[in-house]
Amino acid sequence: MRHVRRGGRYLRAADPNWTDPLSPGHARRRGGRWNPPGSFGVVCLNASVALARTQVRHKLEARGVRPEDLVPSQGPVLVHTHVPEDYYLDAISDAGLVEVGLPTTYPLDESGEPISHDRCQPIGRRAWDSGEPGIACRSAAQVGGVSSSGEEFAFFARRRLRIDAVEAYGDWYW
Repeated sequence: MRHVRRGGRYLRAADPNWTDPLSPGHARRRGGRWNPPGSFGVVCLNASVALARTQVRHKLEARGVRPEDLVPSQGPVLVHTHVPEDYYLDAISDAGLVEVGLPTTYPLDESGEPISHDRCQPIGRRAWDSGEPGIACRSAAQVGGVSSSGEEFAFFARRRLRIDAVEAYGDWYW
């Protein structure tokens, strides 16, 4: 499988009430794009503030809420962390996507429909079982039916991430 070198500052938009916003426990129990429920822990991160904003809009839109509807003290905080420099599975480049079994149109399929978690989870399982530290991937977030062009990061919880800083919603989102 192809790899890309990644590391450094990454971000996570998190509920301000979460005790540990970098915990992989929720994803381990419920699963996500790259891990099936009850399997292994993943912490999903964003490479930029712009993508973190897109992620927030994506999640709110699904509930019929707009970012301006949120009370600033209850909006998502932005958690800064540092990901260890390493070679991570490449789900960014066209060649990397083809090698893992996804179309170069990812996060959409050839007909323009979003690719499901069911299709990505076996890729994540193989990566985990192979000892990969995580997956650098194109963002699957969509707002208003338009896919983001940002880069996400699925950090496999073999190691613990630490919080470097936390910004309140009113300080980072707008």
